[in-house]
Amino acid sequence: MPIERQVSERAVVFLIGAVQFVNILDFVMVLPLGPDFGKGLGIASSHIGTVGGAYTAAASVAGLAGGYFLDRFDRRKALAVCMLGLVVATAAGGLAVGLSSLLLARVAAGLFGGPATSLSLSIIADVIPKERRGRALGAVMGAFSVASVVGVPMALKLAEHGGWRLPFFVVAVLGLLVVLGAIFFLPPIRGHLTEGREAGRTVGVLELLARPEVRLSYVMTAVVMMASFVLIPNISAYLQQNLGYPRDLLWLPYFIGGIMSFITLRVAGPLVDKLGAFKVAAGGAVLLLGTTYLGFVSHPHWLPIPLLFVLMMTSMGMRNVAYNTLTSRVPDSSVRARFMSLQSAIQHLAAALGAFLSSRLLTDLPDGTLGGMEQVAWVSMGMTVLLPVVLWSLERQVLEREQARALVVSPEAGLPGPLATTGSDPHG
Repeated sequence: MPIERQVSERAVVFLIGAVQFVNILDFVMVLPLGPDFGKGLGIASSHIGTVGGAYTAAASVAGLAGGYFLDRFDRRKALAVCMLGLVVATAAGGLAVGLSSLLLARVAAGLFGGPATSLSLSIIADVIPKERRGRALGAVMGAFSVASVVGVPMALKLAEHGGWRLPFFVVAVLGLLVVLGAIFFLPPIRGHLTEGREAGRTVGVLELLARPEVRLSYVMTAVVMMASFVLIPNISAYLQQNLGYPRDLLWLPYFIGGIMSFITLRVAGPLVDKLGAFKVAAGGAVLLLGTTYLGFVSHPHWLPIPLLFVLMMTSMGMRNVAYNTLTSRVPDSSVRARFMSLQSAIQHLAAALGAFLSSRLLTDLPDGTLGGMEQVAWVSMGMTVLLPVVLWSLERQVLEREQARALVVSPEAGLPGPLATTGSDPHG
């Protein structure tokens, strides 16, 4: 999609990656810090998932609302507003005095963080052509790896030396710097507004949901997120309370696993472009099933915790790049932010349901361990099995649609015919 000020694709990817780093770090650091702020605020370990669920539930509501208006604005301005709101909410988390005030701060973070993710992915899909999108999304999703390699260990170390509140304030300052960078260096992105006017009408939410590939994409989103977040919020407490992993070394598995995730994402993106989403995601799902079983159902003493994180980050990285690259090809540009916003709503709702479900399945046992992790792991594994089936079906539908559009060409000049979608990226 054309943008009004010339800027390299690499610069756009870097800026959006920085936005995603802060957005992701704000979310992922809270769960490893759970035992710390749990002690400080008197929150039981089995309720830490509720704190994570508050963010995702709020992000889901924001996604549903954003589906009705996000495509009406310049994406850069909308992103700046959302990130500024996230900065304020993150700082408020550091001022919490109990469970209620912390939940309120995390709700506010979710209301702004959810749409920020949707807008970030929309910008990448608008600017980067389909042929290079897997590589670009792999690079942007590397923000998760950097958050794990640098952000989470940094947050744990800051909490260890300055208290659990300090990481919230530091991330808020980083977020403010990123907001300024996005405002001054990202170009205005309004091409989707032009495309919508040229189409002569706006595709409504119900019309969007009526498309089979859209519904299937959202089913896939729900499967991925529930499989992940029924497990993820409780990993830190499980490692310390059940496996006896020392608190002062908790940064190490996140650091090593994050490095491996970064490498995986850089490799998996081009593989998706070359092999297709299904093959890469299926390989990741198989590896994730084995990792989840060894880590949380029958953990062998010979398996070091850092190696467990390496396997988990690798498998999730393969799965997530394939899943996000495929979903970016589902919508047309004029409704991309709307599609992404609704997807974000489903994504966060499914994550919240997973987190709340884990809180129901888990109990704090008298010996200080966390009971019910085996049941949680089996639930996660059951949903992971469904992913390759859904993804294969969606990829086939997307390819059939793209092939049908490719046939609508002028026989003389080989140019798009009157039925082809307008814009520089006709396949969305």
